[in-house]
Amino acid sequence: MDGSDGAAVPPPLAAELEGAEDLILHWDSTFSPSCNRMVFDGGDRTDAVSNSPAGARSSPKMSPAPVSNIQIEILRLEDEFRHILVSRASNFEINSLVELGSLSLDRSRSGDRMQELSDADADAEDESFQRQRSEGSSSNHATSYRSTSSIREIDLLPPDAVNKLRNIADRLIAAGYDRECFQVYGGVRKSVVELCFKHLGIEKLSICDVQRLEWGNLESKIRRWIRAARACFRIIFASERRLCDQIFDGLSGDDTPFVESVKSAAIQLLSFAEAISIGRRSPEKLFKVLDLHDALTDLLPDIAIIFQSRALESINTQVVEIIARLAESVRGILSEFESAILREPSKIPVRGGTIHPLTRYVMNYISLISDYKQTLTQLINSRPPAANLLLGNNSGGVLPDMELPEPVNQSPLASHLIWIIYILQFNIENKAQEYKDASLSHLFLTNNLHYIVQKIKGSTELNEVIGDEYPRKLTAKFRQLATSYERTTWMKVLYCLRDEGLHVGGSLSSSVSKSSLRERFKAFNAAFEEVHRRQSIWSVPDSQLREELRISILEKLLPAYRSFLGRFRHHIESGRHPEMYIKYSTDDLEIALADLFEGCPPPLLGRRKSH
Repeated sequence: MDGSDGAAVPPPLAAELEGAEDLILHWDSTFSPSCNRMVFDGGDRTDAVSNSPAGARSSPKMSPAPVSNIQIEILRLEDEFRHILVSRASNFEINSLVELGSLSLDRSRSGDRMQELSDADADAEDESFQRQRSEGSSSNHATSYRSTSSIREIDLLPPDAVNKLRNIADRLIAAGYDRECFQVYGGVRKSVVELCFKHLGIEKLSICDVQRLEWGNLESKIRRWIRAARACFRIIFASERRLCDQIFDGLSGDDTPFVESVKSAAIQLLSFAEAISIGRRSPEKLFKVLDLHDALTDLLPDIAIIFQSRALESINTQVVEIIARLAESVRGILSEFESAILREPSKIPVRGGTIHPLTRYVMNYISLISDYKQTLTQLINSRPPAANLLLGNNSGGVLPDMELPEPVNQSPLASHLIWIIYILQFNIENKAQEYKDASLSHLFLTNNLHYIVQKIKGSTELNEVIGDEYPRKLTAKFRQLATSYERTTWMKVLYCLRDEGLHVGGSLSSSVSKSSLRERFKAFNAAFEEVHRRQSIWSVPDSQLREELRISILEKLLPAYRSFLGRFRHHIESGRHPEMYIKYSTDDLEIALADLFEGCPPPLLGRRKSH
């Protein structure tokens, strides 16, 4: 065989090329139409490929014809490599990947409350996982799993296909066609990963696209992303890493095949979390940002294992940076939440002095904050700048009569939660001034401070963070306000039951002015009916507080009225039309007081009388 420059090809090389050419002609259907099978699917195996292409590729004396034949040989090997990758891929259910990815949640973390599985659910899923493994061992097409820590790897191809791919890769790389081999491998596996992304609901959204989404839509996408990310990092990417190692370990000096397969997909996946970390810091985002922070923090050790090579260290770096930005976002959102409470502008009094929507929102919010105390204790490392915040200048109000507890042995998180409650109380104090009736203003504050205390006591997590001192001060405050309410309301009614002004000739005289006594009974009836009419439509939502207020009023009103009746009843009953003046018995009053604070118009008092 002659070279292109006329020089003779050395006999040993000529013999090798002739053998390779025979094998190529055997493969090529244009020379042998009856032969369509792949060499590694049961055809003859030869070392001609591994022996000849490297030399053929580098020899300047090689003739064009043999080089062309070698190229045909390489292309055929590449085709076979691609064919096995595509045709022998294992089938697996995407939904099962999501479930498996959730099994490895770190249940010691108190955050991620809405995502965390209960122990019962976890046991059920663990049982399901074991059942899948046992079923897999008895099925030719079942997927097998190998668990390492929280990583759960899937056999993406059966062992015989992996062996064939490794043999082909060995020949191609030895021949100097490593780049072509890696491109074929990366192209096929990248397509598989993209298909998994599609089934998991991972969309190709730019950072700008994510930041333009409405929060309601974005919230559901974050929840879906967390589930998908667990499946991707702990199963899909981990399994791709394992397959790549099985085929190329010892053959390739770098991570190029794995990089080709997953790097762009990992960057796409992380771009969503990055967009959230640099997005606008509004209070409603806090809990989903915390969920995202906890999910990535939980995944970080697994990501470090999977993306451990130098070619992929940028993925690790990106995750660490996103976690840091999410932490900063949490701190910024908490600060923004505090400012939002302080600036909340509503001035219209809530009807009936009930609990203000702001109070409910803030207390429910910080109750959820306390559920993330393990994470927030690490992230919140400074106390709120309360001393530098001039409340009066910012809102035009007056500081509430309540001292903040000293931050002795108090965590920065506890300081922030107490500060939030403090500025809520400040805001509520200002809103109470909008009521024209002082009694209703006191009742409004009583309702709201009682609600705050009950929310603290009702949450074990919140109570543990805040401690007992501040709730005790709030309890004393709302009891003081309840007393102020009773005094401003019922002193006017009780004032009608005094003895002064009823005796003729002075207080020591035994003579009673019947006309003054009649006026006194009429004044009492009118005052009580007015209070009953107005305060029945006032609202005390908490049944225990409502009952406590009624009992306290009864304990003051009924003895005074009973005593007044005992001293002066006979003076009225000896005259004409006593029922016009003595309209109620003590039982009538007790029945009527049951109407108070129900938040609805009462029945007529005359229909509630016991006689």
